[in-house]
Amino acid sequence: MTLEVLRSEALSGVSHGFFTRKGGASSGIFAGLNCGPGSSDLSECVAINRKRVAQTLGVEPEALVTVDQVHSADVVEVTAPLNGTRPRADGLVTATPGIALAVLTADCEPVLLADPEAGVIGAAHAGWKGALDGVIEETVAAMERLGAHRIDIHAAIGPTISQRAYEVGPEFMDRFLDEDPDYSRFFAGGKGDRVQFDLPGFGLHLLREAGVGHAEWTGHCTYSDPARFYSYRRSVHEAEADYGRLLSAVML
Repeated sequence: MTLEVLRSEALSGVSHGFFTRKGGASSGIFAGLNCGPGSSDLSECVAINRKRVAQTLGVEPEALVTVDQVHSADVVEVTAPLNGTRPRADGLVTATPGIALAVLTADCEPVLLADPEAGVIGAAHAGWKGALDGVIEETVAAMERLGAHRIDIHAAIGPTISQRAYEVGPEFMDRFLDEDPDYSRFFAGGKGDRVQFDLPGFGLHLLREAGVGHAEWTGHCTYSDPARFYSYRRSVHEAEADYGRLLSAVML
């Protein structure tokens, strides 16, 4: 089955893709293109799915590089396939052609970045914690160390949970306001003491504050479209035992 791949105008001219769950070999609650080895899905199905993604991108499966994501601000430079190892990090950068940098998400932000002129790309897994702790800024800084120029970096945020689906409590908002009172603009009123958090809006703000030349969100909400996207929050609300992971990748 053909995979569904979303692309961003911000990264036109750069090989990239935000893969939906369509076209995969997994079944049950993972039905579709689950690419997460950390899920309880059959490892054989995950391997098939990742191979299909690699084929779509035109690389060997070992050149599709992911890390052990831990909601940190840590970034690794990739110069060659990792041969099955997965360092603990949430950002990846490279200036090596033929390597596809990839992140896995299921509500968190997949952020793909590229400076085509310098030949440097990056990818970041930015949930609320990683974003607040600086993974986006650290990824941009790591690209700069490889020769990228911030003003020449274009970035795209792929499918992520939207504000209308992201209800949080006052203690969550307080963590952001303790960091910067101006972050109140990323919260809207909800029911009772609940508020709605704008994760993609926050990500775009961080990208622009980091000095990237252009940044956009594809506008897709993972929670609201179960036919196309996996969602951790939706799986909790539906009392499912686990959830699949979407893959987003960029390469030179």
